[in-house]
Amino acid sequence: MSTAAVVTGLGITAPNGLGTEDFWKATLAGESGIGPVTRFDATQYPSRIAGEVPGFVAEDHISSRLMPQTDHMTRLALTAAGWALQDAGIDPAEHAEYGIGVVTSASGGAVEFGQRELENLWSKGKEYVSAYQSFAWFYAVNTGQISIRHKLRGPSNVLLTEQAGGIDALGQARRCVRKGTPVMVSGGVDAAICPWGWVPQIASGLMSTVNDPGRAYLPFAADASGYVPGEGGAILVVEDAAAARGRGAARIYGEIAGYAATLDPAPGGARPPALSRAVANAVADAGLVPADIDVVFADASGVPALDRAEAAALTEVFGPYGVPVTAPKAGTGRLLAGGAALDTATALLSLRDGVIPPTAHVAEADPEHRIDLVTGDPREAPLRNALVVARGHGGFNAALVVRRGA
Repeated sequence: MSTAAVVTGLGITAPNGLGTEDFWKATLAGESGIGPVTRFDATQYPSRIAGEVPGFVAEDHISSRLMPQTDHMTRLALTAAGWALQDAGIDPAEHAEYGIGVVTSASGGAVEFGQRELENLWSKGKEYVSAYQSFAWFYAVNTGQISIRHKLRGPSNVLLTEQAGGIDALGQARRCVRKGTPVMVSGGVDAAICPWGWVPQIASGLMSTVNDPGRAYLPFAADASGYVPGEGGAILVVEDAAAARGRGAARIYGEIAGYAATLDPAPGGARPPALSRAVANAVADAGLVPADIDVVFADASGVPALDRAEAAALTEVFGPYGVPVTAPKAGTGRLLAGGAALDTATALLSLRDGVIPPTAHVAEADPEHRIDLVTGDPREAPLRNALVVARGHGGFNAALVVRRGA
């Protein structure tokens, strides 16, 4: 029998809540963290709103030594990782030297830091470029800085599958636990709310250009018009179940019971889309059948064609209106590499409390989708198994099943 990998700690930095319980309270209330961009002047761009993490004062969480060498993204990630380890009750110094590893997801690295140093280069000269530019922008920097800060010398990885990355990172963390690493720190945190991070997203044609925060990002709605970017994410502590119980872990949020990933064909390719296969394979990997899934946390693109494709995949696996579906990210925006990790943390909180959070801003799903979208108020339900779905730009699909903790 394979070793069970369970989640014992959560650390969340999100646009509608800094810290797990603040985030969860806001999410259940359908409160949104989406609003006008403040991190840079976005008035010249067609899209001018985002989900920004509120009330984050980096100096309250990050040492003065680390401040010059870290981007806003990495400061959020370090904060979330520290909270996750604290929540799990784990002191790395009390574990074997190679007993804790780190695997995180990334999209494009710390683009805000990189942009600032490039501006210094072209406006002032090379002597004004920080030596930390050599690594601070790098896509693997969150994994590296978390490892260094907590002296975690176990297996270290980074997955680059955009919005799907958080699930892929957790899938890799489960592999490492099954191979004998007792504890993995995993998930994803991203932050690309700066011109360098903004322009490529606008160029994709997928961002909403509606600048009313309450109407811009409406996944599965009839008037969906694209997505809104956000920053933040979640870091989770993934642990061998026997080891967690043996050390008397304060809580087990749930088990990472099933995982699968697929890749869609290139545009015009002969293969069919592969999202439904990822969903079905994750359910099967958990030893379940579709009827065992109690709730789906959807990828929820907000792009009409992509919403139709996801709804079709869900109805293919579960049948029309076959399972409650929710998209709490409608209140945060899409967090790039942090999105799926945050959705997984949200799913675990739902399992803990027996309640499905609503999809913020959306009154009802477009009837053409034939899904049971949870809107308005939270929905209480006896939840045992939750499915988290994510898709990354470029054809990446990932699905994760989490099972309620004992």
